[in-house]
Amino acid sequence: MKQENQISESKRLAFLLAMSGGLMDAYTYIYRGQVFANAQTGNILLFGVNLSVGNFKKALQYFLPVFFFAVGIILAEVIRHFCLEKNTFHWRQFTVLAECVILFFVGFVSKKHNLIANSFVSFACGIQVESFRKVRGNAFATTMCIGNLRSGTQALCDFFFQKDFTYLKKGMTYYGVIFAFTIGAILGNILITIFATKAIWCSCILLLMGFLLMFIQEEKEQLA
Repeated sequence: MKQENQISESKRLAFLLAMSGGLMDAYTYIYRGQVFANAQTGNILLFGVNLSVGNFKKALQYFLPVFFFAVGIILAEVIRHFCLEKNTFHWRQFTVLAECVILFFVGFVSKKHNLIANSFVSFACGIQVESFRKVRGNAFATTMCIGNLRSGTQALCDFFFQKDFTYLKKGMTYYGVIFAFTIGAILGNILITIFATKAIWCSCILLLMGFLLMFIQEEKEQLA
């Protein structure tokens, strides 16, 4: 269990993944037709609104990212199920590599095919949200903020009432992940003005950094 925590639950890894999550959301919303990569609640809402007015083509634009987000969750579970413990890489490292391949492909998709691009970015987000669900034993998300906001605020309230600095540290970790997500969104907006379609490749770089971080941590654990 110690190795599991080392690989997938460090704050540094959570911050890198959250930055990538913020960048992906900014990329699809700002550059790919105002569709969310991560916030599937928003996509479902807009899917329903467009259905209600008979705009089926627009509704499809929001439905497919939701569908592929779910497929990404399934793929992450398939990788986890079939990845053997004796493999050189941890199963979560395989999912990160899968994300990188998908996002690298998106960088070649023109704006004429935003539906395809948005679906594949959401596919990558689904893989990530299923693969990384804890930081230091606490449930969190690197691709959305509402759960982190609730949990972080609750932890700060617990600190206020119980005077236990463990809750303060926990709350600040959640808010740190939210801050990293925001930085990713800012970075994404800036990179879009410079690199346009290929701005998504910055997410690939952040994910590869996370992959290497997991590998280094695993090596340290084996040498300890």
